[in-house]
Amino acid sequence: LIEAQADIRTSDGYLLRVFCIGFTMKMRGQIRKTAYAQHTQIKAIRKKMVEIMTRDIAGSELKEVVNKLIPNSIGSEIEKACRGIYPLQNVNVRKVKVLKKPKFDVTRLMEMHGESYSSVTVDEKGQRVERVDGYEPPVQSSV
Repeated sequence: LIEAQADIRTSDGYLLRVFCIGFTMKMRGQIRKTAYAQHTQIKAIRKKMVEIMTRDIAGSELKEVVNKLIPNSIGSEIEKACRGIYPLQNVNVRKVKVLKKPKFDVTRLMEMHGESYSSVTVDEKGQRVERVDGYEPPVQSSV
């Protein structure tokens, strides 16, 4: 059992703490049931895990990170990279914690949804709705 964790900042400003877990596998021709890696091998695997997680997550936005986590592409990439150090199986990103969120920016939100902030005008008081004097909404027979 090898675990690693890393604090990584995404390109859109989120600070994530990513936890990864992997299990050692029996080497070829091994008779013993247990498969224990040496401490130096564990340190090298942990370093490689942190390096791959940082490389994949730091250059992408939160939405892309979620899309990478769903098919477990990061786990399979770690498994392939660590094969030369010690064979691993069932490598997964176990948990992702959001440590810090970026400040809420209205202009960026409007740009993401296709409207520019300059075209949207918002008054602090709001606007009065024009209605005919004495207008009552029609009474409904059933709700």
